[in-house]
Amino acid sequence: MKQSILFCKTEKKAPKEADTISHKLLLRGGFIDQLISGVYSFLPLGLLVSKKICNIIREEMNAIGGQEVFLPTLQPKNIWEQTDRWEHMDPPLFKLKDRHDKELALGPTHEEVITQLAVKNISSYRDLPLYLYQIQTKFRNEMRFSGGLLRTREFLMKDLYSFHADMVDFQDYYKKAASAYFKIFKRCGLDPVMVEASGLGFTNDFTHEFQVLTDAGEDTVLYCPKCSFARNKEIAKLKEGDKCPNCSSLLKLERGIEIGNIFPLGEKYAKAFNLYFLDKDGQKKLVIMGCYGIGIGRLMATVIEMNHDENGIIWPKEIAPFTVHLLSFDHENHKVRKVADKIYQDLQKAGIEVLYDDRIKVSPGQKLAESDLLGMPIRLIVGEKNLAKNKVGLKHRDKKTESLVSISSIKTLLKKWQD
Repeated sequence: MKQSILFCKTEKKAPKEADTISHKLLLRGGFIDQLISGVYSFLPLGLLVSKKICNIIREEMNAIGGQEVFLPTLQPKNIWEQTDRWEHMDPPLFKLKDRHDKELALGPTHEEVITQLAVKNISSYRDLPLYLYQIQTKFRNEMRFSGGLLRTREFLMKDLYSFHADMVDFQDYYKKAASAYFKIFKRCGLDPVMVEASGLGFTNDFTHEFQVLTDAGEDTVLYCPKCSFARNKEIAKLKEGDKCPNCSSLLKLERGIEIGNIFPLGEKYAKAFNLYFLDKDGQKKLVIMGCYGIGIGRLMATVIEMNHDENGIIWPKEIAPFTVHLLSFDHENHKVRKVADKIYQDLQKAGIEVLYDDRIKVSPGQKLAESDLLGMPIRLIVGEKNLAKNKVGLKHRDKKTESLVSISSIKTLLKKWQD
C-alpha cells in the first residue's frame, strides 16, 4: 500500500477526551474514528489489525473443533422472555419495534439464539459434542463508556458455545478452550493471568477471566506471583499480603484489563429452551453448555497498552497492519525513488506486507515521527547518502538503533525474521 493514497490522517495531539494510551494512539494514528461516545469506525489500518486478530482466533478455534456460524443481531422478544432476561438483563437491552409492531433487541450476547438453534439440531448423543463460534457485532447499553475501545457500546466479539452430554466432557473441553485462549493471546503479544470470577448473571458458577495486569485496567486482581492462584477482587475473600491458599506465598493486588472469559453455563439455557438429547440407553437428558468470549477491539487496545513507547505503537508482528514501513527520503530524487519503488515491488512479490511512504514534500522528520506513531515492526529507509554504499537503513520498532543492510539482503533478512 502506498501511503500517498492510504486513507489515514495522523494527528500530533489526541483529543482531550481520550483518557488511555491506546485511545490516544489509535485516534492519533488514524486507526479509528469516533462517531459518538462509545461507538467507533474502524479505518483501513485499524481494520487490518482487527482482521488479523480475528484470523488468529479462527485458527485457534478451528484447532479445537470449532465451526464458524454467523448469528442475527436482531433478536425477537420471545426468546429473551424464555430466559427471563428481557426485563432483567444488566445492562438493559437496546430495544426497538419493527413496522409490524414486533418487539426486538440488538443482541448483546447470543445464548438465546444459539440455544434455540441447537434445539433444532441436537436430539441424540450422536449429535454431541458440538462447538459453534461466531465473530459478530454486539451492542451493550452501558451507562458508562471510556478508554476508547476498552469499553464501548458497539463492538466486535468472538463467542464460542459448546454443547456436551456430560460434565466430564464439558470440563475436558473447558481446559482445551483455556489453552487455546493462551495461544491466541501469546500470538497477539500478551501474557495474561487466568482469574476466577463471578458469573455476572450468566451463571451461578465461578467463571474464568483472562486478565492483563496493567494500571490501565478497571478490574482488580488478587493473585499469587508464585503459582496459578488468581481471583477477581469481587469474589476474593482474601486481601493483599495474605498467604496464598495453594503455596503460602504472599498475595499481590494489581489492576487488570479483561481480554477474554470462559463460562460454564451448565443446564441453565437447556432448561429454558427444553434442549434435551437421548443418551446411549435411550434416557432423556439436558445438554450441558459452555460459553467462551473474546472482545476484538478490547484485545486490540490492550495490545497497545502493553506495547508502546513515548513515540507511538509497537505492534507485535502477527497483528501489525503491515510488516514493513518503507520510507523514501527525498522522493523527488529520481535515484531514490527508483530504488525505493523496486524494493517495494520486490517485497510485495515475496509476499511481505509493505506500507510505502512515497509521499513528496514531506520531510524525513515527519516521516520518521509518523512511522514511530503507526508502529510497524520493521522500518526501511531509502536515502541518497546510504544508496552511495548500496545500502538502506533497517530498524526494528522495538529497538533503539538502526543498522545498514545491503539492498540485495533485504528479502532474505525479512523472510528469516518472519519465520
